[in-house]
Amino acid sequence: MTSSAALPKIPAVLARAPFYYGWVVLGLAALAMVGTLPGRTQGLGLITESLLRDLSLDRLAFAQMNLWATLLGSLFCLGVGRLQDQLGSRTMLVVIASLLGAVVLAMSVATSVAVLFALLVLSRGLGQSALSIVSLAMVGQWFRRRLNLAMGLYAIALSMGFMIAFPVVGAVVKNEGWRTAWGAIGWCLLPGLALLGWWLGRRGPEAAGLAMENETSATSAPASATAPSFTWGQALRTPAFWVFALASSVYNLVASGVGLFNESILAERGFPADIYHRSLVVCALTSLVGNFLGGWLASRWSVNRLMALAMVLLAAALAALPSLRTVTQVDAFAVVMGLAGGFVIVIFFGFWAETFGRAHLGRVVGTAQMLTVLASATGPLLLAQCHAVTGSYAAVFYTLAGVVAILALAAWTVKLPAPPNPEISNAT
Repeated sequence: MTSSAALPKIPAVLARAPFYYGWVVLGLAALAMVGTLPGRTQGLGLITESLLRDLSLDRLAFAQMNLWATLLGSLFCLGVGRLQDQLGSRTMLVVIASLLGAVVLAMSVATSVAVLFALLVLSRGLGQSALSIVSLAMVGQWFRRRLNLAMGLYAIALSMGFMIAFPVVGAVVKNEGWRTAWGAIGWCLLPGLALLGWWLGRRGPEAAGLAMENETSATSAPASATAPSFTWGQALRTPAFWVFALASSVYNLVASGVGLFNESILAERGFPADIYHRSLVVCALTSLVGNFLGGWLASRWSVNRLMALAMVLLAAALAALPSLRTVTQVDAFAVVMGLAGGFVIVIFFGFWAETFGRAHLGRVVGTAQMLTVLASATGPLLLAQCHAVTGSYAAVFYTLAGVVAILALAAWTVKLPAPPNPEISNAT
């Protein structure tokens, strides 16, 4: 048994704080997720038009670059989940934040399209894939009894972070250029987030010498805290895994496509770029409301009903998008998209640990995250291809609305799996 003297100590000022240290880790995890911005489609969407003009890139060519960068970057999900389970959050956060910061800094001075593509691959892999998995797993590793509350607060914290980051980065891009904005983000990651992760991060409560949420005995924990965990293979063999992973992935497909080409989509409807930046803020703000409301509903509704509601809202928004005519309608679209996104975020963050347990959480989350990344890669290409063929985005939005409606029905009807037999789980 490891002695307490050998355990990594938490910062002295926080060790004396009258609250569970997991809440500090939750804040760090939310900050890490905001740090994935340069590797996410919505983040790239802030610089897309400036980057296209700077490097004289065609929109469809950039969409194809983004597709392959995201597909290749998704491969990072395969190993990161296993490493997360083996090495722990602190090591993974420091290493990945450092690497991502270096990549973003290099991207800010890139002038070659080939070099830009290589850096896009790395930023996607390290940001959207790897750092996202680490951030999600951090909360699941520290919370059991109050996992839903923790994930709701986590979603709120990162939504507030993105809500601040979007207009700030957008303003820097507009006033100073995309290279300056990307350089500043790179320095925030390296050394900023990397050093903060080293100071505050810990592998888990056991490694820090703490009980899980101050639970000192198995009898004080509810059954859900001591239930056996699914193995990675067992989780993937359940219909619920695929329904919730696909529903989350299709939302990401829509969000990435709309996020990357939102300025162009709204321009097609006759709206200027300022309305695009305004819609980002409205969507981020209502996503925060969706986090609050989703967390509240999650404690009263089944997760099936909440995901079905999110898919219904998303389908309605997609069906209405080609018909937007006024700024009020754009705001209403952003509100509905934000609410749907807020619900999906709360579900995605808490579903895997709550349903499949903690023992193999890194691999389970890694697989789900890989599917969402692949969907994110497909979204922009679908939109760009539809626009190239038809001269409009309308057809793809109507088609996606139908797909999302089917997923709403699947989410409503799928059964959640019962905990596995402990003997079978240990033997698998």
